[in-house]
Amino acid sequence: MAKITLIGLDVGTTATKAVLIDEAGERLAAFAHPHATTRPQEGHAEQDPRDWMAGVLGALDTFAQEYDLSGLKAIGICSQVNSHVFVDEAGTPLLPAIIWQDGRSAPDAAALDAQVSAEQKIGWFGTPMPIDASHALSRMAHVRRVHPEIYERTRHVLAPKDFCILQLTGVVVSDPIAAVGLVDAGGDYVADLLALVPRAAELLPPLASFTTVAGVVRAGLPCAGMPVVVGAMDAWGGMFGVGVVADGDAMYQSGTSDGPGIVSSTIVPTPGVILFPPYEGVVMHAAPTQSGGAALGWIAGVLGRSPAEAAALGASAVPGRSVPLFLPHLQGERAPLWDSASRGVFARLDPGSGAAEMARAVMEGVAYAGRWAFEALYRSAAVDPGVINIGGGGSQSDAWCQVRADVLGKPLRRCVAPESAALGAAILAGQASGIGGTLAEAVRQLVQYDRVFEPDGATAGYHADRFGHFQALYADLRGFNARF
Repeated sequence: MAKITLIGLDVGTTATKAVLIDEAGERLAAFAHPHATTRPQEGHAEQDPRDWMAGVLGALDTFAQEYDLSGLKAIGICSQVNSHVFVDEAGTPLLPAIIWQDGRSAPDAAALDAQVSAEQKIGWFGTPMPIDASHALSRMAHVRRVHPEIYERTRHVLAPKDFCILQLTGVVVSDPIAAVGLVDAGGDYVADLLALVPRAAELLPPLASFTTVAGVVRAGLPCAGMPVVVGAMDAWGGMFGVGVVADGDAMYQSGTSDGPGIVSSTIVPTPGVILFPPYEGVVMHAAPTQSGGAALGWIAGVLGRSPAEAAALGASAVPGRSVPLFLPHLQGERAPLWDSASRGVFARLDPGSGAAEMARAVMEGVAYAGRWAFEALYRSAAVDPGVINIGGGGSQSDAWCQVRADVLGKPLRRCVAPESAALGAAILAGQASGIGGTLAEAVRQLVQYDRVFEPDGATAGYHADRFGHFQALYADLRGFNARF
């Protein structure tokens, strides 16, 4: 009898990744297809949705050719969010996808945010989360203002996973969690908010749960006839993929950007924190930063090295005054600052600041941004976690995991599978197929860990001092960046 299998897909920022697992969670195969981000103008960040589908179909075709998929039960999918593709009635993209890093809609965001009070936001979302440049309504307002003819032809505004589901199955659907900043605590679109942008309500997709079967793969495509579930945003797929599912659990997802989060049914409204609608009793407080692996990739490119080589180089630097402070706001910052005008900087360079010290500064700077985000989360969730689960591509560097553990003063427990979001998508596919018991049981069963990084108490004073200077550096440069 054929082995029962599941496929999980993750349409990430730098690549589409996929895993094939069996019902016991064994990782049978993995696949990755890189896709490019173009930046045609200052503040723009775009991707070609056809690249996403090339990765999705490439994964399905590779698995179908190399493995017996007669026992395949379902396909799960997750993706980056606050990335939007405007499509016409036929599902054809009318513009390159505007991804989450894109800041062109900042003026539209500010105009929309000014129309909504903090009290309204707390009433809708439980926290005063901002309308920023990556918000779906900001993107709609921008396209309507700058490209009115394209806005008129638009039939749907979709997240990457929802675009891929449409191409695979012909069905338009999303989930309440991926609709960031659009859905209230009851899981419904906020009508008064959507009314701020003409046609917004009619362009957004209907909502269904993560494990709802959206449809089946169309004839002529790899895995034709196979159920495709609605899936989740990458942060939630990754949350399940790193073993986070119950009150008090905390995660540090490390990818192109970093995604700190804590599960807690206690809610203390805290500026800068995103609060998602409850899903099967899971209440996620999240504080996604703008940069993580992207910052290491940037310094690696500057130094002419790979990201892994840059991390190793940074690990060789001796912590001290010759390691400059690095503000990793290469494209602004999200949580907890939500400042699209902020930019990256190295501060306090001295003659001892060489390539190794610069690389270490980037690793530390990203970790300080994570600490700032986590401190907001501790308040929002009223939780001080004893251990934080870490996963994603950025967690593969032992040295960087250790820096983060030292900066946070918390043990970091690393997951075995680097494709944590794709694994989470596969877990959701299993849930839709009746595999794995409850969601919590499936997560506990299928997620494995390889080691725990304990914080070095001897570095606590060093990092506390530098973190204070890091916060002050941002404050000192805020006016300069706003005027630049």
